Amino acid sequence: MNKKTERIGKLIEILKVRGYVSIHELSSMLGVSEMTVRRDLRLLEQNRVAENVDGTSVYNPAHTLTKDDMGYNLLGEMQKRNEQKDDIGRLAATLVKKDDIVIMDTGTTTERIVQHLPTHLDITVLCYNINILMELRRNPGVRMLFAGGRYHPNTQMFESEEGIEYIRGLRACKVFLSASGVHSELGVTCANSYEVPTKRAIIRSSVEKILVADSSKFGAVRPAYFCDLTEVNAVITDRGLSEEWQNKLKEMGIQLYLA
Repeated sequence: MNKKTERIGKLIEILKVRGYVSIHELSSMLGVSEMTVRRDLRLLEQNRVAENVDGTSVYNPAHTLTKDDMGYNLLGEMQKRNEQKDDIGRLAATLVKKDDIVIMDTGTTTERIVQHLPTHLDITVLCYNINILMELRRNPGVRMLFAGGRYHPNTQMFESEEGIEYIRGLRACKVFLSASGVHSELGVTCANSYEVPTKRAIIRSSVEKILVADSSKFGAVRPAYFCDLTEVNAVITDRGLSEEWQNKLKEMGIQLYLA
């Protein structure tokens, strides 16, 4: 995590908690110049994470939150871009090899990977989502590991310090990461801050980091930052990804798979 992305992550969290903050206050809280704060805020405003109202920065909840104050709703997300997600899941499943130890992140696209896994691979899969666990149990060729904790209904995810420690003690060949936003400057983001410690743990515990996200996520920014794009080894997305983004990923040395 570089200083800029870490700072912007803190900036978003401050805006979420406080609602509105002056540039002078933000400069003092972040320990940087007002000019730096203005540059960071301009980037957030361009991505509709924040708005400038008479010189005061105001967090824009409509950018990520639903009417019941949840940034992401799994059941609603399942209805979006179904065909693309299924294609991504099918392609991602072909990257899983016999005897692999794999971690599946939270999300609807990762669930599609599980649905397409062959039954003869004899693999080990760790997850922490009830929707993914229910899919894995149908596959006789999978040894299941589960990191439990507090249940979050909107994502169907479990998370806890104990679960994170369990993940930290594990080593995996591959992790399939999900994201709500992928930005070349602001990094890879998700809607809920409670997801971040688990996502950081699975990244650290895995040899190969594979990001699975449909093309609508590229260029988007969500409140909770969890890694730089350069920390990812490969990206699997649909053919709707712009040529500009395809070139960016290649320039960054990231393997790109188009489903």
